Order: sequence, then C-alpha cells, then structure tokens
Amino acid sequence: MPKIQSIRMRRRNGESIASIARSEQVSEPTVRKYLRVDDLSARPPVRRHRGSVIDEWVPVIEGMLAEDRETWHKQRHTATRIHERLRDEYGAAVSLSTVTRKVAQLRRESALEREMGFLDLTWHPGECQADFGQVDVRYRGSTVRMRHFVLDFPHSNISPCQLMPGENAECTCQALRNLFEWLGGVPRRIVYDNAAGVGRRRSDEISLTRLFQAFQAHYGFEYAFCNPYSGHEKGAVEARVGAVRRRLFVPVPSVWNLESFNRRLPDRCLELGAKEHYRKGGRETDLFAEDREALLPLPAKPFDVVTWKRVRADKYGNIVLEGRHRYAAGPEHAGREMIVGLRALEIEILDAGGVHVAAHPRAYGDKPTSSADPSSQLELLCTRPAAWRNSRVRDALPDPLREWIDSQDEATRRASLQTLRNADRESGWEHAVTGMLEILEATGGVDRAGVCLAAARHASGVEPVEYEEPVDLSEYDIAYTQENA
Repeated sequence: MPKIQSIRMRRRNGESIASIARSEQVSEPTVRKYLRVDDLSARPPVRRHRGSVIDEWVPVIEGMLAEDRETWHKQRHTATRIHERLRDEYGAAVSLSTVTRKVAQLRRESALEREMGFLDLTWHPGECQADFGQVDVRYRGSTVRMRHFVLDFPHSNISPCQLMPGENAECTCQALRNLFEWLGGVPRRIVYDNAAGVGRRRSDEISLTRLFQAFQAHYGFEYAFCNPYSGHEKGAVEARVGAVRRRLFVPVPSVWNLESFNRRLPDRCLELGAKEHYRKGGRETDLFAEDREALLPLPAKPFDVVTWKRVRADKYGNIVLEGRHRYAAGPEHAGREMIVGLRALEIEILDAGGVHVAAHPRAYGDKPTSSADPSSQLELLCTRPAAWRNSRVRDALPDPLREWIDSQDEATRRASLQTLRNADRESGWEHAVTGMLEILEATGGVDRAGVCLAAARHASGVEPVEYEEPVDLSEYDIAYTQENA
C-alpha cells in the first residue's frame, strides 16, 4: 500500500510514468494499473476457482457418495475405491491424491448442508412423534434383541411405549393400536422417520405399506415424515427412546408373556412423568391431560392388524415364510393352497375356504425355525402306527412314556396314540402328555378315562390332593362289617 500511495503521489506531482517505474522498480503497466484504480477499499478474500483435471468427474463422484447415503455404513466407498472405479470404469486419468482431496471436500460440503440450523418447533396437544429403539430382554429364558416402539407427546414429554419383536408393518400397527386403546383416543398427527413398517420418503415422494394405509384410514389420524437424513427433526422422540431404555429396560427384564408385559408398560412410562416439564414448568402428567383431551375418538370397532396372503403348503403340510420359518398346517394339507394371516405375534393358517386350520407364534430372526406341533401328526399317526419310530410325536415325548409305547404291540400302541390324541383335543398337547405320564407312573398303563381326566385337571390348574399321612381305609371295612352284623 505505501508503494501504491507513492506512485499516485508522484503522478499528481507531474512525474512521468517511465520515471515513476524506474524509481519504484516496477513495470510501466503496473504503474498504469494502480493509477486507474478508483477504489482501494478492502475486498472479501474469496478464493478463485482454478481448473483441475478432476472437475469433469465431480458429478460421477457425487453420484457414488449419494449411493453411500442409502447403504450400510460398513459398505460405503473409500477415496481409494472411488479412484479405482474412475480409473477402471470411466478411464479417468487422475491421481489418487487428487481424488482423495476432492472426496474430502465434497464430504465436508455435504456435512455442512445437513448440519444447517435447527428450528425450535412448537408442538400442540394431541400431536406426537414415533420411533423404534433396540433393547435386549430375557424372553422365556433366552436373551433376545427386540424393539421398543415409543410414541412421544412433545407437548407434555410423556412417552408410552410397547415392546415388539420386529419393526415390520404388523408390529408397528399393533403397537399403535395397543397405545390408542390405552390412551382412550387417537393422536391427531404422528411424525415418523423413514420406517419399513410405515413407508418410505424419497425426496417429495412417499410410499406407504398397504397395511399402514388401511390402519391410518381406519383411525383417521394425520401422518408426516421427516426429511431424509434429518432425524433431528424429531429429536424429542430420539431422546425419549434412550430415556425409556435406560429407565425401564436396565437391568435386562425377564419377559414370558409379551402381551401381559405390554399391558403394564404404558403405565410404567406414565410414572416417569411425575416431574416438572424441563421448559414449561408445569408437571408433565398435567400437560399430558391436555394431550388426552385433544385426542380423536376411537372408532367403533378395533382394527384387525393382519396381512393375508396365499401360500402353497409343501409336501409335508408346512407353510414356509421368508424362506426360513416353517409353520405346520398338517399332513392332510400337503401341496394345497392355504391362506396365511401375518400378525405381529402370531401366524394364522386357513384353508382355501377360509376355515381355521392352525395358529402358531410368529418367528423372527435370520436363523431357520420350525413351529411344527407334534400333535398335528397324531391324527395321521393313529391310522399309520407303523410310522411311530420316525414321527415327531415320538421325539417330543418324555423318555418313560416313549419307552413304554416303544415296548407295546401295534394294537396297544394304536390305542395309546388315540388316547393321547383325545386328551390333546380336549386339553392341549402339553397337558395331555403330562396327564398321560402321570397315569402311566401311577397305574402302569394309560387308560383313556384316567388320562383325559388328569389332562383336564392340569389344564384347569387344579392340584391333586396330598395328605401328610397315608389314608387308612380299613375303618370303612370295620364300619360296613358292624352294620351288616
């Protein structure tokens, strides 16, 4: 700046341009440039873009990075992999270092776009947000990872939840129905993240699952989706998912009956609201009363959360779902087309005419499972007792009962299987086996009347009468003798 000031001063004093250039040791064009400048105010230091060999491949790189946002984080492109693809698939003559710098720049710019300022939203009574979290529970003795569905009311900060085995459409809608019935009404508006059980949002296009469409139309609430990669838009429920997990699922709870556990869960969530609201000052339970007053009324009939589909049974009479979960319909239905109802916790099987055939607990997970009930083979086994040695019925029986039936002739074995079948029809498989084993140990045989009576007693929960001292029946003999005398 002092040199510029000197050049301009010399010129104002009448010195020639050539003389100024010699004195200041600059070129004459430089002198003329500074003499032409009419504004010496500071300008923002904007970097000028310089052309690079990578510029023509930037759209391709951006496409690869956009694919990554839809992909599991462990299977995304590295800069090295992008360089390899540009070289091998597109013939780009660019160095690895150039690609690495450009990928880092594009990722920084993408992160800045996603981390724009947050809006402080206002939530009205009766509006809520929904999301799933993951928790471990001891389900019937085994540790299983399940999902807890949280329905958060930001107006009051109350977040009732339900425990579900998965995040499919049946689990989502069943959890919502359970919470609607507990609330005594329907929220006016529910905001979701992208969830497979509800639907997907891609840019401005939203695709809903068929079951959720029917469920939403039945209950009449409004729904909305967050923008893609914008989970912060429902930050309230994100925080509540973690809070519910820490307060209600630590230590790991033991669950035997999922439906009974879920009936108690919303009340336990409500107990967490016995405190002041973090921003509004009033008690959360009092604000939740305002949420409940704003709910829509429940419809006259509850929605049956089920997805029906037609499936052909295999040659053993089993229905195979998801390629790995097998459900028994019975050998008599082998090769026939069946109607299968998918519920959150149950699979119902109907024949082609809509008549109920069987119901099984629904299986989840990647491991193959089989819910084949041994009792489904009983009817066929009674007419084909020669198949006893290789039947599921034999494998399912306790050792003493299995060994006793093994030792019988064909006629006695057939009669024993018919007795087991009749007790199973009346009292269920578990009680039939328990009753049959009890009679075998007491009498050395399995008479039909005794087995059915014992099975019925176990099914009803009635315990046998036990005496501290042996009962002496000789008193009755004496009494009858004296009376006759």
